Amino acid sequence: MKTVFKAALAAASMIVSAQVAYALDKVTVGTNWLAQAGHGGFYQALADGTYEKHGLDVTIDMGGPQVNNRPMLAAGRLDFLLTGNLLLTFNNVANDVPTTVVAAFYQKDPQVLMAHEGAYKDFQDLTNAPAILLAKDGQFSYWLWLVKEFGFRDEQIRPYGYSLAQFLSDEKMVQQAYATAEPLYAAKEGAKPVSYLLADYGYNTYANTVETRTELIEKNPDLVQRFVDATIIGWYNFLYGDRSAAYELILKDNPDMKAETLDAELARIMELDLIDSGEAAENGIGAISMERVKDFYDLAVASGIVEKADLDLSKVATDQFVNKGVGIDVKKQLKP
Repeated sequence: MKTVFKAALAAASMIVSAQVAYALDKVTVGTNWLAQAGHGGFYQALADGTYEKHGLDVTIDMGGPQVNNRPMLAAGRLDFLLTGNLLLTFNNVANDVPTTVVAAFYQKDPQVLMAHEGAYKDFQDLTNAPAILLAKDGQFSYWLWLVKEFGFRDEQIRPYGYSLAQFLSDEKMVQQAYATAEPLYAAKEGAKPVSYLLADYGYNTYANTVETRTELIEKNPDLVQRFVDATIIGWYNFLYGDRSAAYELILKDNPDMKAETLDAELARIMELDLIDSGEAAENGIGAISMERVKDFYDLAVASGIVEKADLDLSKVATDQFVNKGVGIDVKKQLKP
């Protein structure tokens, strides 16, 4: 009987050990808008099992027009947040919100000024535009830099209501746009838009940055590393491999999206070298240079976008989890 009991106990122990071995860490990541190609790496890593291979059970909490995921990170409702650019994190640090950027999946900010083909001879000529449609966020961020560096004038500003109607009806109209969105929509309506990527003219913030709580970095850096690594690999597979499973998940989350629109968005991402370029080409997707973080902070201060407050930039971002060449071998296999 003792032998039988010991055998049963050993078997039960093995079952418990196996369950523990395969237990996955639950992680929730919030996105900054409705599911789209700009979120492809996350959906890819979820769809193809990369997160699971890294010991993670990931839930993607989609953003959108009626969703504000930002406070959910600090409140502990989210573990990671895909956000816009470094300005948001500067603001967090200035207000003692304990979040830090751990990866930058866009090496260039996709913010553009969009004009009609032939209306202006070049970017500098946009300073002669009678009107430029800008939302409030733009007026208090990159617009201040445009005024200082290129001579744009506040008299040009007109409120942007996130409709293409004014742009489409006026050949001289200029408006703010996201490189992977409005130019595609305008072209569908028969316009011939020209996009001027602000990053190409010196607006050097990272974008599609991922933040997490400082507490998580300190208490569970292994989990942060596994999430960042898996997402990086997800991006390589999405850019260069079979992305059909990721498409399915994106279309499930955002039924108004179409596969052909995802294709067009991805083509723009690749054309503009938003992800796999610059530092990322050598150090891997998601790369962060702390020197560049400082350079953009200096630009923001000089332009009056942020007040000089001697921010501790080590709280804004860290390169602890990137710049390790993760996933480059995957790219070489997929794109020899």
